[in-house]
Amino acid sequence: MALFLSNNINLAIKLKLDGVYLPSFNKRLKYSNLNLRKKFKIIGSAHSIAEIKIKERQNCKEIFLSPIFKTDKHKKYLGTIKFNLQARETKENIIALGGINSSNLRRINLTNSKGIASISWIKKNGLK
Repeated sequence: MALFLSNNINLAIKLKLDGVYLPSFNKRLKYSNLNLRKKFKIIGSAHSIAEIKIKERQNCKEIFLSPIFKTDKHKKYLGTIKFNLQARETKENIIALGGINSSNLRRINLTNSKGIASISWIKKNGLK
């Protein structure tokens, strides 16, 4: 199991964690002068091509792209076609996030996603 800290790269480094998660609202680009351990990973989230490009400049090796499907929080969603078009804009690993459930899980196979992430579906199904 890996341990990531959200949005505080300096504290994640100090605590010798596995990495840091940079949310989509974090647009800061000054992450180049840091002394990172070899296995330290920077991951982030994005909702558009512009945000994907920011995550690349932040050296994110995995980017959560969301929402792929409709959620209670987001009525606007990408769908598989827009998801693929945006995912093609980067060489980094794109992870599908948002609105994933048992009825649309197979549709993930139609995407360029390297994985999935879900919170509510896992909670709803009793997985911990």
